[in-house]
Amino acid sequence: MRRTILTAPLCMCLVTLSLSAQDGLKYLPPQEPEQRTLTLETGETVHYRAYENIPYVANIEDPQYQKLNIYVPESAYGDNRDTPIFLRNYVGGYMAGRAGQPSTKDATGRALAEGYIVVIPGVRGSNSVVEEHGDKIYTGRAPAAILDLKAAVRFLRHNDATIPGNKDRIVSDGTSAGGAMSALLGASGNDPVYEPYLKAMGAADERDDIFAAVCFCPIIDLEHADMAYEWLYRGTNSGVRNLTPEQAAVSEELADLFAGYQTGLLLETPLGERLTASDYRHYLKDLLVNSARAAQDIGMEIPDSIGVLYGSTREGKREITDIDLDIYLEYLVKMQPLKTPPAFDPLNVLASRPSPENMVFGDAHGSSSNFTEFSLRKATADPEAELDKDLRQRVYLMNPMNFIGKEEARTAPHWYIRHGAADRDTAFQIPINFSTKLANSGYDVDFELAWDRGHSGDYDLDELFRWIAGILYRNE
Repeated sequence: MRRTILTAPLCMCLVTLSLSAQDGLKYLPPQEPEQRTLTLETGETVHYRAYENIPYVANIEDPQYQKLNIYVPESAYGDNRDTPIFLRNYVGGYMAGRAGQPSTKDATGRALAEGYIVVIPGVRGSNSVVEEHGDKIYTGRAPAAILDLKAAVRFLRHNDATIPGNKDRIVSDGTSAGGAMSALLGASGNDPVYEPYLKAMGAADERDDIFAAVCFCPIIDLEHADMAYEWLYRGTNSGVRNLTPEQAAVSEELADLFAGYQTGLLLETPLGERLTASDYRHYLKDLLVNSARAAQDIGMEIPDSIGVLYGSTREGKREITDIDLDIYLEYLVKMQPLKTPPAFDPLNVLASRPSPENMVFGDAHGSSSNFTEFSLRKATADPEAELDKDLRQRVYLMNPMNFIGKEEARTAPHWYIRHGAADRDTAFQIPINFSTKLANSGYDVDFELAWDRGHSGDYDLDELFRWIAGILYRNE
């Protein structure tokens, strides 16, 4: 079996696949696939066919992950050319995600019940390893995860005649780092910057753009996530967060960098106002108030002790009018301790232990890497240290913010993005900026901060699948 190592350090050269290699990607489904059933929590039973362990690249580097599973519900057994495809990844913490099976615990079971074809690709991550001549080779360092997802989409299109479903109606879904991969897959469709990597993998020579991306609490924009985190939570440093003097100093340095970055994004709110650091707290408060009101409308009790402010309507009802952001952020920090600075790139700055993000930007031999120049300079005590060219490129390839509005990329037209209003795994500005940049670029975006939600995904499936139905059949 031919294998091509694609992890850092990378020295890519263009690999031209032969026709025979492309022909090796042709999929012939078994004539008698396994028949299965899944009983949802509602008691509904879904009958479906399972097609599993299908390699999606010609040059398999990691056979444990570079395969996908396809599940076809009974309602799509016959004429299924227009049936949507629900593509779910199980990446978490930038670690590998297996090619799983439909579950009643997430959106895959519901997708089958809705009559959609479910595809679950395996995806390499920071912990995926193969043995080579007695050595461990880490196969999933960046940008392996997004390459695998793109290759899976290309494989589906390459086998349009034998794999059921409408390849122009692919809806991707993921949570946390998986949400980041769903976002990146949706944002970077067909961008030629990935082409040398995909050719080396033996990916099909097809398009990899998708129709819609569902992103729950996406951990994205890693180059700027540290500064956003410290800018948001700096007010808690000397109180409930209780940082050491050294941590507080790093926090302040990072927080001070955020304003310049935010200004450079040139984002506008729905009212046409520029979204800068000086305006951000007010805009965030509006989003949180809207989230709290939506929760109140469905009967949730929201105490004023967490910073929510109430007024009275003419009917004498209590109505949420505002939120004290400082009190609310302190409430979040008390609920669950924050990450210490730097939150995402801490390696050898104030701690020796790498984060999941440090690990995914490491090399094929298992080392971890700083991926921001701020942390690299702190870690090396060299104020002029710079990321090497290869690492800088890999960081670029993992950030969906880089592809929105880029002429070479075909970004998905439809977006469903959710981030918990009680989620402190990344700063609120990260998903807000992403959603805003998409909306400013003319894409259809449904974004909310979900009240009282922590770091989680695939919730409120009724709402999610109403949205999917709406975009699928909007013009019919």
